[in-house]
Amino acid sequence: MDIKQLKFLIALDETRHFGQAAARCHITQPTLSMRLRNLEDELDLVLVNRGQRFEGFTQAGERVLAWARTLLAAHDGLFAEAAACRGQLVGSLRLGLVPLSSFNPVNYIQGLSATYPELKFSLSSLSSNEIIEGLGNNQLDLGVCYLDHVNPNYFEFFEIGETRVGLLYDNRHFHFEGSEMSWEDAAELPLGMITTGMHYRKSIDLSFRSRGLNPQPILESDSTYQLLQAIHQGFCCSIMPLDSGLEQPIEHLSFMQLPDASVLAPLGLVMRKTEPRSAIAEKCFAEARKLFGVEAPAE
Repeated sequence: MDIKQLKFLIALDETRHFGQAAARCHITQPTLSMRLRNLEDELDLVLVNRGQRFEGFTQAGERVLAWARTLLAAHDGLFAEAAACRGQLVGSLRLGLVPLSSFNPVNYIQGLSATYPELKFSLSSLSSNEIIEGLGNNQLDLGVCYLDHVNPNYFEFFEIGETRVGLLYDNRHFHFEGSEMSWEDAAELPLGMITTGMHYRKSIDLSFRSRGLNPQPILESDSTYQLLQAIHQGFCCSIMPLDSGLEQPIEHLSFMQLPDASVLAPLGLVMRKTEPRSAIAEKCFAEARKLFGVEAPAE
């Protein structure tokens, strides 16, 4: 067994396709299949359900896959730790973020990149539950999510603050007087919303319901990009977070304040407490504390 076989196994899980997994690993599909069969022979287990195409992992394969992720995280962590001992931070920070929040990740990673020029970044848009799961199984190093369901026994975290919201629209297609709009007026507009079930969406729905309103969005999407595309084309307006970078001057985009508008649960940066925990996660978590002026807890 070698580390490459574990990488092949994880690539197959992430792509769910033999050809795509092989391409990601820069090998041929027959080579990928052969190396995975070698792993199965060595473990004396069938890990992959095979038909004409990939059909998922066996129950044993799912358990081995969890160990493969842990071993690969430990492998990467070892090299990151060695680099940290040399005063470097080398590797990739895997950061999961809820789709809409009052957190601008670009400001954060730009600061990290200036301090640690060899560091690279992988950003994933996920729900709070998916972020917690990703941190737990070593698919993520850090997460920006809502803290109402984060267990302090397993995760270290600090609050970034509440997420305040406003109405985002394209001023070529919509024109409003003043700087603030009522929720009643917002409910009458064609609205684009993040998908039902997301924490952010639940808070927005609650803000409407608490005022006896029940708007029916014209568009729902789990993609912030698609919502922005629809806004730019004048198809809809959307209730978006402030302090996320969107309220900075962007051609044709404008914000209207909404009264008493915020997401109920606090937003926070989260890192797992238990090992394996990489030097990259620890250093970037500490840098975030400095950025937000949050003191580390006393030992």
